[in-house]
Amino acid sequence: MRGYIVLNRPWAFVQWLEKATIDEEYILMAEPDHIFVNPLPNLAHGDHPAGYSFSYIKPAAHEKIIRKYYPEERGPVTKVDPIGNSPVIIKKSILEEISPTWVNISLRMKDDHESDKAFGWVLEMYAYAVASALHGVRHVLRKDFMIQPPWDLEVGKRFIIHYTYGCDFNLKGELTYGKIGEWRFDKRSYLSGPPPKNLSLPPPGVPESVVRLVKMVNEATANIPDWDSINRG
Repeated sequence: MRGYIVLNRPWAFVQWLEKATIDEEYILMAEPDHIFVNPLPNLAHGDHPAGYSFSYIKPAAHEKIIRKYYPEERGPVTKVDPIGNSPVIIKKSILEEISPTWVNISLRMKDDHESDKAFGWVLEMYAYAVASALHGVRHVLRKDFMIQPPWDLEVGKRFIIHYTYGCDFNLKGELTYGKIGEWRFDKRSYLSGPPPKNLSLPPPGVPESVVRLVKMVNEATANIPDWDSINRG
């Protein structure tokens, strides 16, 4: 949609919530590049959804733009959580209230040149954060919700690995981010088809989070029926 496919996400939630029969009280919003590494409990607290604080979602740093959608009479910009819609655990009833606003804010931001330029690929994340604030919804920010290799080094008791960043290392186990490494794992390497079985493990010295990620991808490809035929297709 307008060269920004993620604009479909909030509208998809609106349609799903309207048309699907959902018996559960709470909904987990997650993504295809999330790997669950520990059993995930319901981290929400009643009407307060659980979310993850993203270092690159900074409403206060973009106050001038945020104020186009969250006016001063609503309160300080700090009421806009530094989150996206995923990962989030939220009451279905609250998501039903937020989602139409999320759609409208996303479209308004995309139509506004300043917002579109400033927020880029994470525009609908900002839109979700603003929509939540407009409905008076504050998220419980859980740093243990997710890790993002290669920057987060250990899995520990975290619940999700988000493999959004490329992992590039030399054979000494040193990070070469921004430069293709002698060893690498990057989901963008597989845009034309899924990864093969038995990806090579990282060299010694690479963070445990990256090793765990590759091992879990290998575990999945080894156990999904007919993976080789999927890859050929």
